[in-house]
This record gives sequence, structure tokens and C-alpha cells, in this order.
Amino acid sequence: MRSLLTPTAVRAIGQILAVSYPLLALSAGARSIYQLFFKPGVTDYFPPTLSAVAAVIYLVATVAFVIRKPWAWWISVGALSFEMVGVLLVGSLSLVMPEVIGRTVWHDFGIDYGFLPLIQPLLGLVWLFWPANRRLFFATATLP
Repeated sequence: MRSLLTPTAVRAIGQILAVSYPLLALSAGARSIYQLFFKPGVTDYFPPTLSAVAAVIYLVATVAFVIRKPWAWWISVGALSFEMVGVLLVGSLSLVMPEVIGRTVWHDFGIDYGFLPLIQPLLGLVWLFWPANRRLFFATATLP
């Protein structure tokens, strides 16, 4: 039985992440800024603040993917792990307590974004832990 994870598949995952993370950072950031500062009648600041947190996580992951250093790998793993826990927690709570969670990037597991917030950290962790990609982050340069 062949594995679905081939170097070509992992490369495709990397290309998806290269587009999706900056796009979601921009989208979630714009959403939270609009809701926090421009949308009339907002009385509950928790949902837009949670969307702002998601935007920051997406931005941190985007930058850390690009910097091929060991510390950036660890930051990426931490950001994606935080994102995964956040999506699962907020998504679950939004099903049982929708009035508390409200409309955030992560409500209903990212339904407003085609469930990309749920799938994205899984793809990101697969990409980060792929041996060839991990070696890129931990390779030591011989030149100064």
C-alpha cells in the first residue's frame, strides 16, 4: 500500500500553506479590525478579539515558515499547535454555547472560511515534520 505522503504531496502542501496562511492572516485581521473599530453596534468584543488572535497566529506562522532556522521551526510548531487547540476548543464551544463564542474565524471549526482553519494546522504540522523540510530548518551553514 502506497503512502499518500509523497515528496510531491508534501511540496503541494507547502504551496497551499504559502498561500493560505498569509491570506487568512489578512482576512482574519481585516475582519477583526472592522468588527472592533468600524462595525456599528458592537457590544461584545470577545469574538473580534479572538479573530485578531487568530490573525496574529497566522502571521507568526507565515513568517516562521519562511525563516529556516531551528528557533523558527519551534515557533511554527508552537503556533500551529496553539491554532489547532484553538480551533478545536472554539469550534466545540461554538456548537454548545454559540451565544458566548459568537462569530469568530474559528467558530464552527472555521465554517466561514471553508474549514481551512481546521485543516490548515494539520497540513502545516505534516509539512514541518516531513524529514526533508525539518532538515532545512536544522541545517547548519558552513559559511559565515
